[in-house]
Amino acid sequence: MSDQPKVVIGTRGSPLALAQAYETRERLQAAHEDLRAEGLIEIEVIKTTGDMILDRPLAEIGGKGLFTKEIDDAQLENRVDIAVHSMKDVPTWLPDGLCLPCILPREDVRDVFISNKAKSLADLPEGAVIGTASLRRQAQIKAKYPHLKVETFRGNVQSRLRKLEEGVVDATLLANAGLRRLKNEEAITSVIDEDVMLPAVAQGAIGITCRENDEKMLAYLAPLNCETSKIRIEAERALLRVLDGSCRTPIAALATVEGDEITLRGLLAKPDGSEVLSNEMKGPISDPDSLGTKAGQELKERAGADFLAEATQA
Repeated sequence: MSDQPKVVIGTRGSPLALAQAYETRERLQAAHEDLRAEGLIEIEVIKTTGDMILDRPLAEIGGKGLFTKEIDDAQLENRVDIAVHSMKDVPTWLPDGLCLPCILPREDVRDVFISNKAKSLADLPEGAVIGTASLRRQAQIKAKYPHLKVETFRGNVQSRLRKLEEGVVDATLLANAGLRRLKNEEAITSVIDEDVMLPAVAQGAIGITCRENDEKMLAYLAPLNCETSKIRIEAERALLRVLDGSCRTPIAALATVEGDEITLRGLLAKPDGSEVLSNEMKGPISDPDSLGTKAGQELKERAGADFLAEATQA
């Protein structure tokens, strides 16, 4: 047997990123007999800018792409064959030469509340401090619970839970999907309904990219793709693309599929929660991009240039 791996997976090195890479490896081996022998799938850890700078909000150091650029470069330079990403970290425009042919079955999309001082956001006392790096979460918290304080809180899941335990903040919010993939559900105090906290675009989804002309990898990835999850992600990312979403603009979206119809809910807010716009539209599963584009345009028109400028500069 050749000592050379048949597939090299590029990934970030956080425990969650590695869990997602291991899941991808298991799915590839389950789908392809020729990948089951040891050593045929290699996992390459790549440090990204977002992993190296942890003391500032993402918006201050460049926003979207901070967790993908170095991995994209590795693919384009043929150092890795495929890359496994949390889809909410992936910019809406991929670099030339890369494609996104595969979305794994989507996990629970909801956020969770974690605290040793209260059971939910509504139970926190006035002045309680919530740690989050997400402007989307910050805006929705401030809109619904103006008596609470929000502080920037970055780092991987484990470091955020440690800071919470040390009393740096009174509570934090994380994605349920990440805790489930890490088998760390015992950390959850309560799950937050989507009506209280609309999720990030593509939250709970794992996407796998490869080079556009790599027929071998495209063939390996084809049976792993979940078409329903892919349709949902396409609709949400189309909305984000229209709004020019960056880490400076609080944007949320959630697409659901029932039968041959998609329902897409969108949200655009100012970071301080002083104004929140939302909408809901339906469309055929055959054209998720058009639905997302239409929903994004409707929010953009209602917001106006001043709204978006204020949100971006805040």
